[in-house]
Amino acid sequence: MTAESPLGGRLDDDDYPAYTMGRAVEMLGTTAGFLRALGEARLITPLRSEGGHRRYSRYQLRIAARARELVDQGTPIEAACRIIILEDQLEEAQRINAEYRAAAGGADAGTGTNTGTETGMSPGTENTG
Repeated sequence: MTAESPLGGRLDDDDYPAYTMGRAVEMLGTTAGFLRALGEARLITPLRSEGGHRRYSRYQLRIAARARELVDQGTPIEAACRIIILEDQLEEAQRINAEYRAAAGGADAGTGTNTGTETGMSPGTENTG
C-alpha cells in the first residue's frame, strides 16, 4: 500500500472509525446492546457512516474492552464508565505532570534548589532528625 492509497495513513490512526458494530461485537465478545449502552452512557461516541451505521475506532474498542472487563467483574455499567473516565483523567494528568517535570528539570538543573519533594518532605519544612 502506498501513501497515495485512498486510506493513506488512517489504518495506523487509533481514532479512525474502521470497525462496524458487528466487527466490534465479534472482537470484544460482547453484544451490540452493550456497545449501545456505552454510547448511551457517553463513554464512547461512535461515528456514523453515511448510511447511519455505528463505526468504532481502535481507541474506542480499547475503552469498551476495559468496560467489559469491569462489568464482567460485577461492576455496574454506570460505575464502570465512571471508573474508566477517572482512569483516563488520571493518565492525562500524569502525562502533563511528567511534561512539567521534564521542563522544570531542564530549567532547574544545576541550581541546587531543593523543593522538598526529593526527600519526601513538604516544601518549606525542615529536617529535624
